[in-house]
Amino acid sequence: MSSHVLSLLVEDKPGLLTRVAGLFARRGFNIESLAVGRSEIQGLSRITVVVDVDDFPLEQVTKQLNKLVNVIKIVELEFDQSVQRDHLLIKVRVDNTSRSAVLEAVNLFRARVVDVATDALVIEVTGDSGKTAAFLRVLEPYGIKEMTQSGLIAIGRGSKSITDRVFKN
Repeated sequence: MSSHVLSLLVEDKPGLLTRVAGLFARRGFNIESLAVGRSEIQGLSRITVVVDVDDFPLEQVTKQLNKLVNVIKIVELEFDQSVQRDHLLIKVRVDNTSRSAVLEAVNLFRARVVDVATDALVIEVTGDSGKTAAFLRVLEPYGIKEMTQSGLIAIGRGSKSITDRVFKN
């Protein structure tokens, strides 16, 4: 099995996310990551789905997704042809002796401290999955108290857009 990143341009309608996720569930595929947000076109949203599947079944799922009335376009984003980013918020245990080492790691990974308490820091980091995984490994010895991660977001490189040939300006 291999990981695939799909970018879906969809109408912003209630229940559509449930129908999209249901197609993957019915096929027995686990969605590794799911991110939904507004697009550059009013009334349309972009869904970024990361799923582990073999190539053949993925084609069947994309065909079924295309049959959904509210799905405008589906594009598979190859790693080398797209910009892919994760966004994490991490609450790390700190004390007087570990605070400077954690702050050094924050600077090294170009992360940001977004909240400070006497015994914890909340850190925001954005980057590719390799960077975020490496940052988590560095922070683990200090004690990760809590973590939340957005789904992977991705966009194709270059001047082409998912909306090209869909909407003529």
